[in-house]
Amino acid sequence: MRILNFVLAVMFLIFAFLQVNDPDPVLWILVYGVMAVFCVMAMFAYYPRKVLWGALIAALAYSVIYFPGVQEWWQTSEHSALFDNVAKMEHLYIEESREFLGLMICVIVIVFYLILSRRRAA
Repeated sequence: MRILNFVLAVMFLIFAFLQVNDPDPVLWILVYGVMAVFCVMAMFAYYPRKVLWGALIAALAYSVIYFPGVQEWWQTSEHSALFDNVAKMEHLYIEESREFLGLMICVIVIVFYLILSRRRAA
């Protein structure tokens, strides 16, 4: 588990570093930085349940903002545009969909840690 948590921490640090040229870098560096901290804490089997629940609720609530962009992307015929570097400048829904997917990665990891914390408490 320590290796997985280490890999996740490095992944979130890379995500945070890649946000430097984003239109709203402070927010996303903070989001991914907090996730990296959660991963490091998980390396030592420390799962602050209340903080994890708060982060989960915040991530889900924030992702609602981007859901219309995801719906618009899903209705287009060119789904691969999500991974095209030029397309994000042409359509706002591409950027919104990417940010939504980033939040969903965070949600999945937080839920994983909440499950582990429950097992550890039992």
